[in-house]
Amino acid sequence: MTPLDSMPLTPGFADPVADAQSCFRALLEAMARPGRVQRLAALPEAPAPLSPAAAAALLTMADAETPVWTDAGPAAEAWLRFHAGCPLVARPGEAAFLLASGPMPPLAALAAGTEEEPHRSATLVLQVAALEEEEAWRLSGPGIENSHPLRVEGLPDSFLPDWAANATRFPRGVDLVLCAGPRLVALPRTTRIEEAG
Repeated sequence: MTPLDSMPLTPGFADPVADAQSCFRALLEAMARPGRVQRLAALPEAPAPLSPAAAAALLTMADAETPVWTDAGPAAEAWLRFHAGCPLVARPGEAAFLLASGPMPPLAALAAGTEEEPHRSATLVLQVAALEEEEAWRLSGPGIENSHPLRVEGLPDSFLPDWAANATRFPRGVDLVLCAGPRLVALPRTTRIEEAG
């Protein structure tokens, strides 16, 4: 028996069906209304360093048919493999879903789909320090009536140029789910971001 095999697993969702449905509705709402902070009610007991919202998002989206990449370490990998049944891949570019708890992988290195099948792109679940609907960024695009404020703490300085470059690949491109504690925000590839002020 290897150390990984003997590692105790914390529980996933308390009610796997109902909790996953609740989280799925929150993710749909987040994608439909970019920049709106969603607070998840159903949260799993995920191992560190996974945040509750990031773990819940992966449990909801990933399955046996979706390759997942994460940098969160062996305990998180074992937990995801057991509760989501997802195959884990070694390279970010091979993943349908990614969960980054450390440095953000470059968006240009992730699967962006094709012109014929843009839905085959990756979704990056990224843990950040804080999410607030405050005037640091102004978001615009589909799902936003005029503009919407958002402040995110914990992103690299290269994020805004990377996000602008991601938009130029439309209809291809990567979608983003930002997670902080039990809260999440979605940034579909169609969302434009400008610095406020």
